Amino acid sequence: MAAFQEGFYRTFINNNYYKVFLDGFRATITIAVFAVLIGVSIGIILAVIKVYNHRTGKMKIARLFAELYVTVFRGTPVIVQLMILYYLVLIDIKSGVIVAVIGFGLNSGAYVAEIVRAGIMSIDTGQTEAGRSLGLTELMTMRYIIMPQAIKNTLPALFNEFITLLKETSVAGYITVIDLTKAADLVRSRTYQAFFPLISVALVYLIMVVGLTALQGVMERKLQKSDRR
Repeated sequence: MAAFQEGFYRTFINNNYYKVFLDGFRATITIAVFAVLIGVSIGIILAVIKVYNHRTGKMKIARLFAELYVTVFRGTPVIVQLMILYYLVLIDIKSGVIVAVIGFGLNSGAYVAEIVRAGIMSIDTGQTEAGRSLGLTELMTMRYIIMPQAIKNTLPALFNEFITLLKETSVAGYITVIDLTKAADLVRSRTYQAFFPLISVALVYLIMVVGLTALQGVMERKLQKSDRR
């Protein structure tokens, strides 16, 4: 028991190391939230371009760019993408958190694009024909009729993408970001206590993922109830 108390004290209380964990937690949440917003925005745009080209044959250049974007960001490791951004592309940005937000957002956009594209393609073509018969353009039909249904259908997959992104932020330490995982590693290196820092961080990630999963379940049940009305 004495060893347990000493380990806890050295990990969290001594030298106010708990503040390191709090700062790391804030960095992790900041990166995850803003990156997913960027990813969803990029993903929706890319998905609409690809579907629009598929149905009309227009915007071929934009569709080729979308295909290249998805191929590159899905085909290379996210940590390599972060390092390229930090050390080669965004070298004037000194904040690793900002670079991490951009990097994870760009990476997430490629996955969201395929999720949303699949959601759009799952909507019956009769919906599009109905919109066009009402005088709506292709883009207006996509915006007002198809996209709301597609987002609703892909919500579980989008939640899973956010959960995956949250866990992927643990590699942000490679570009000097003191995120939750890096904070644990720093404290471990200073206190020579591995158990408390690493297990504590694992529990925090677990609690966040379980909480998001529960929120996903609540939203899915509400959507199911609205479908029955």
